[in-house]
Amino acid sequence: MAVQEVLAGMPWWVKWVAIPVLALLVFGGLITSVLAFVIGLLFKVLLFVALVAGLIYVVRKFSSSDRSREEW
Repeated sequence: MAVQEVLAGMPWWVKWVAIPVLALLVFGGLITSVLAFVIGLLFKVLLFVALVAGLIYVVRKFSSSDRSREEW
């Protein structure tokens, strides 16, 4: 028996309300964990990019001031 045959006899609210709610109840913790991992990873990547950009800025700032001192 195919899933389509089973769902064909069901009312619309079973297909569009009850089944998704059951899926959220069963897999809600997993979905939340995956989303938390992805958001945490994205935050760490953005933090890493910001720190590298800040480091590059500081190194260029100090290296350019060293060059201007040598010209005097």
